[in-house]
Amino acid sequence: QVQLVESGGGLVQAGGSLRLSCAASGTVFSILAVGWYRQAPGKQRDWVAGISSGGTRTYADSVKGRFAISRDNAKKMVYLQMNSLKPENTAVYYCRIISSWGQGTQVTVSS
Repeated sequence: QVQLVESGGGLVQAGGSLRLSCAASGTVFSILAVGWYRQAPGKQRDWVAGISSGGTRTYADSVKGRFAISRDNAKKMVYLQMNSLKPENTAVYYCRIISSWGQGTQVTVSS
């Protein structure tokens, strides 16, 4: 069973930055791909970015060039650096490994 804990969310003004963290435990982390997702109020949960075990990064079109995903296998951590944030990026952000999800961290971007 994989346990995931997100952190780093908060309130930021439009144009600002945040760095989200996802701490994993209970698994052989280095061989697994990890994804970041987000869910805005009243909307479905959407995929934001992913990183493979080998470090290949993929992004949703809406965040390309602004967000960056990275991982530290030794620390069992995945990060999401979010720059040039927009009000529409307001959501609860989750990390996911296979079928396990964290509890999410709230990101609020004010205009």
